[in-house]
Amino acid sequence: MPAPLAMVIGSGPAGLMAADVLSALGWRVEIVDAMPSPARKLLMAGKSGLNITKDEDREPFIAAYAEAAPRLRPMLEAFGPPEVMAWARALGQDVFTGSSGRVFPTAMKASPLLRAWLARLDAQGATLHRRWRWLGWADDAARTLRFATLAGEERRQPDTTILALGGASWRRLGSDGAWTTVLAERGVALTPFRPANMGFSKRWSDHMAPHFGAPIKNVVLSAGETSLRGEFVLSARGLEGSAIYALYRPLRAGAPLTIDLLPDLDHGTIARRLAKRRPKTTVAAHLRKALGLDAARRALLFEHGPLPSAPADLATRLKALPISHDGPRPMDEAISTAGGIAWPALNPDLSLKALPSVHAAGEMLDWEAPTGGYLLTACLATGRHAALGALA
Repeated sequence: MPAPLAMVIGSGPAGLMAADVLSALGWRVEIVDAMPSPARKLLMAGKSGLNITKDEDREPFIAAYAEAAPRLRPMLEAFGPPEVMAWARALGQDVFTGSSGRVFPTAMKASPLLRAWLARLDAQGATLHRRWRWLGWADDAARTLRFATLAGEERRQPDTTILALGGASWRRLGSDGAWTTVLAERGVALTPFRPANMGFSKRWSDHMAPHFGAPIKNVVLSAGETSLRGEFVLSARGLEGSAIYALYRPLRAGAPLTIDLLPDLDHGTIARRLAKRRPKTTVAAHLRKALGLDAARRALLFEHGPLPSAPADLATRLKALPISHDGPRPMDEAISTAGGIAWPALNPDLSLKALPSVHAAGEMLDWEAPTGGYLLTACLATGRHAALGALA
């Protein structure tokens, strides 16, 4: 009697983890991806250093998933930061923890890790089909899968199906969200996609152009109830960078953004220094000499003018500069997305209530998290959980 067959649709981290679990336990596993090569988004994320998880205690780690934390808790408790680090080491990729707690492979890039992972899957008998686009099911019982391939249509009738098709950002890397139409037709409840971990658009005046690409470092940004020290980048498209991404949730909800351009100086000190301006000194020169305000910060300040003349009022502006913007950048540019399969449509084992032989994992599910290792960890954890659900 042949081993049971699992079709894993999607070759990102969630899909590969599900395939790894099942093939290691003797299942026949076929991995399907519409792209010519697997895990393209993972490889893109690893270009500047692959952040695989964050080395912090369980409770603050799980809390980073906000409203999705209760749903993800059992998966993250079973496969959280320690397990992710052990998984990477088992693939021959040693890891280190940076000063911020973020964990990286020593090699930094994603490609060595991915090569080792694909080699293990191959050794376990898993098969990878490239350029196979999932079309849905050929029957009302949702047992026969249809795929468009370069050679024509292929069909499979697996014992279980695991969907790991990603969210709806970075379409060119394979996450186009087209699967929502197929599942909606089968009665699966969905939450609309929204961008997450994204920049914000802004129409700048011409005088800002020389500063595009300039980092604004060591400032404190505030939106809603959240304040943090960090840096961001002025781009031709608007506001980008780690500090902006960290505030995306309140900004997306419409909270105003303010920036303390001089967090290491108190209001009184700034006002006293501003009051010592010589008559012939320009405002720009005085800001540079008295406060050490660089050209990019001065340009940002003037962009949101006119400036108050009274030193105390200008000090207030420098300590809480209101920054206007035109809303989130397009969803396809976002690092990740919120939305997807609604949690009430899922059983605890991540099978679909409308399609019990089908499990889902990764960014297809309605959760979101900040950057810093949370995204990849949850993809791995949900992929593993879906596979264990299929085994059960």
